[in-house]
Amino acid sequence: MTSHPARRTLRGALAVAVVVSTAGFGAVSFSTGQAHAAPGLPPNASDALKNYVEVSEKAEQLNEEHLRAQDELAVQQEQLTKATAEFDHAGQVEAQAKADEEQFRGKVDLLTEASFEGARFNHLSALLVSDSQQDFLNRMSALGVLAADNSEALDKLSGAVAAADQARAGALDAQGRANAAIEAANKAIVEIDERKSALNGQIDTARAAFSKLSQAERNLLADKGDMSAIATPAGAAGTALAYALAQRGKNYVFGSNGPNTWDCSSLMQASYREAGIAIPRTTYGQATVGQSVSRNDVRAGDMIIYYSGQSHVAMAIDNIRAVHASTEGVPVRIALIEDIGPISVIRRVVG
Repeated sequence: MTSHPARRTLRGALAVAVVVSTAGFGAVSFSTGQAHAAPGLPPNASDALKNYVEVSEKAEQLNEEHLRAQDELAVQQEQLTKATAEFDHAGQVEAQAKADEEQFRGKVDLLTEASFEGARFNHLSALLVSDSQQDFLNRMSALGVLAADNSEALDKLSGAVAAADQARAGALDAQGRANAAIEAANKAIVEIDERKSALNGQIDTARAAFSKLSQAERNLLADKGDMSAIATPAGAAGTALAYALAQRGKNYVFGSNGPNTWDCSSLMQASYREAGIAIPRTTYGQATVGQSVSRNDVRAGDMIIYYSGQSHVAMAIDNIRAVHASTEGVPVRIALIEDIGPISVIRRVVG
């Protein structure tokens, strides 16, 4: 892949002022970690600044993992609600099936008893006890009705027994799925707590590293870059991009959902929400939406997911630049696509 001249200029800069004024939207990562984009840094960046980049990368990775754990918990809770409802319904079906079984069993018992109390009602006994031809016909008709009723009752009893057995099996299955959902939800809650604890610790580390930076380095991080008006295309992708660009200069906060502060994935979600399109909250989910496109085909509105761990995302402005929320201490701003980090996948949400 050919390096863009502005990128070469950025990497060859000898001073912070030159980096900012020459590239404005540049970003170079000194870390090999699996996280977010570092701000533009000169080759002679201090150890404190490099350290801040590294610990910030880890913090954003943990932030996205924590958000993913929250999504997984929401899924498990939805499954639990569904399984619980199915279990309740299965219990109602089983109760009704048992009631039907008892009802038809009672009717069969009564009909069976009646047939025996009727002197084992059959054709010969009907003939022997009949006083007249009409009486015989009446007795024969009663015999047929009794036999038909008994047969129908037996069929219904058989069906009720089968339905009760099936309902019991369904209830047991639903109960098993509900128990599994409860277990999975509890596990997800534990995982959220663990990831939140790790995230908080890493954020504290990042903020401690930030406090050790010189004022010049903090100014470099806080530079808003290119704030000029940028034309966007028509359609949903253009609407999303226009929204993202309008957030330039706003601060990054881990786990923030806007509208005054953002993290990388919440900026993407809100931008496409503005265009009437729902996308997942996390970078991992955003790496699966729409269709995959090649680096050479990148156009406005495409989401670029970075690092093998897919822990950072930016939105393409064109085939060279993107807008993104980088890390705490760095405002939402424009960067060269290549300088943000190693690309994992590029997704086109619409178009």
